[in-house]
Amino acid sequence: MEREEQQSENSLHTVAIILLCCGAIKMLHLLGVITVEDKADDDLEMTMVCHRPEGLDQLEAQTNFSKRELQVLYRGFKNECPSGVVNEETFKQIYSQFFPHGDASTYAHFLFNAFDSAHTGSIKFEDFVTALSILLRGSVTEKLQWTFNLYDINRDGYINKEEMTDIVRAIYDMMGKYTYPVLKTDAPKQHVDAFFQKMDKNRDGVVTLDEFILSCQEDENIMRSLQLFENVI
Repeated sequence: MEREEQQSENSLHTVAIILLCCGAIKMLHLLGVITVEDKADDDLEMTMVCHRPEGLDQLEAQTNFSKRELQVLYRGFKNECPSGVVNEETFKQIYSQFFPHGDASTYAHFLFNAFDSAHTGSIKFEDFVTALSILLRGSVTEKLQWTFNLYDINRDGYINKEEMTDIVRAIYDMMGKYTYPVLKTDAPKQHVDAFFQKMDKNRDGVVTLDEFILSCQEDENIMRSLQLFENVI
């Protein structure tokens, strides 16, 4: 029974990471960055970039994208967001398109806050591309640290059970009732308890960044999920 609960918790955490990366990939598709067209069309696209972000060289140095990739990303970002910024309501509307059978609003709220690292109430291109660089091309530690910050809702440096419960419920809501036709009402609590059984190494009731990274690195499924989307662009 204990092994089944641990496998269930591992699966949920792996799914959460995959959903996080899938959301980023689907945003790229929506922005027109990922297409099935010939790469020869990229040169034409490059000539159509009317606005470039300030400090392109600086962004190239700060991210794992080339200048060419940044230009293409910016073109898509500006096409979808002409004002150059995305507020939370718009972000939720965009993200909800990816999960039509569920309610993604709560998870999108948490994700928006993670992208909005400066707490300005909006996501600029710099915020978007910095997070994308970590999720798609960052090191294992960088990806896990970003995910930890997503779960650390109140940003106090720890993940507590209330925060993890909110995240788990948001994931269930986003995936929709059709995904879990026999989901028990106490399932979120079971997942949270299993999460803390695995992650809370010193049993003090909270999970630190070091505990989170160590526990994830010990899980082969989580490690594989972090590598699934490294070469999408």
